[in-house]
Amino acid sequence: MPSRFLERTTILGRTRYGAIALGGLLTLLSTPAAALYPKKSDSAPHHGVREARRQAIQGIDVSRWQGEIDWDKVKDAGTRFAFIKATEGGDHLDPNFRRNWSEAKKAGIARGAYHFVWWCRPAKDQVRWMKRHIPRDPDALPPVLDVEWQNGSQCDRKVSREDALEKMRIMLAALQAHTGKKPIIYTDINFHEDILEGELNDYPYWLRSTAAPLKHRYNREKWEFWQFTTTGRVPGITGDVDRNAFFGSEHEFTAWREGRFDIGARTWRGGEPKVARGKAPATSAGSRAPKAAGGTALRIAPPAKIPQRTAHND
Repeated sequence: MPSRFLERTTILGRTRYGAIALGGLLTLLSTPAAALYPKKSDSAPHHGVREARRQAIQGIDVSRWQGEIDWDKVKDAGTRFAFIKATEGGDHLDPNFRRNWSEAKKAGIARGAYHFVWWCRPAKDQVRWMKRHIPRDPDALPPVLDVEWQNGSQCDRKVSREDALEKMRIMLAALQAHTGKKPIIYTDINFHEDILEGELNDYPYWLRSTAAPLKHRYNREKWEFWQFTTTGRVPGITGDVDRNAFFGSEHEFTAWREGRFDIGARTWRGGEPKVARGKAPATSAGSRAPKAAGGTALRIAPPAKIPQRTAHND
């Protein structure tokens, strides 16, 4: 039996080690985002989108403005997907599309093409142009219909809600028939509020918010992709690039790519994960919980090896 002094020393030591371990836990929990992709960063990071940086599946979107891209370096940085601008209106093809499309595939990055809608062009003209230039690659991601108001462009007039939705339905149906995959709708806060609230809810949504959580900007219960910054930095790309996050897990991302999971409707066509009896089900994909960042169990560092908290852009 130890002496009172030894007993007291032991108790104090346990208390001290417990406090150190707790401090390490709090440090890890308070870090802005898990360093899942340390090679990625942001030239002007915003605290309001930290939830997006915690998502396990991260990607980018690019156009001619990113110049010549080294896709191998982009892949090495942990980029899991890329949306690449293909067409605009009824007569514009992004001059870098074909190269980006080919090189991204060679690097092993899942990629999808997007079309930027012009409201002053008939839907049939834009459908004809998309079919001419958007590939029907079986391994490609579903195509994207980019819908925004074109303020400051040659086509800056707004159309009615009914006209906009009718044009969208025509183009979405045509893209699905052309590629065999349900398209994604990209939009921003203003267009969503004016046109899309309560509409086309069976489609996957790719939403833009660079300064606040999506739930603070959109009257929408769920999301599939989040464009959370326009000032991202990724090796292989000179200057700023848009960064994006996928809402769900590795299993959901893979199943979606294989056609077994409809991310818009949240329905499975085989391969649905089983929940063990007696355990709570996994957090719903649309809730954007920090655990979605890979689902890695938190490890407590030994007392003598408590990591120093560092600032991360990612």
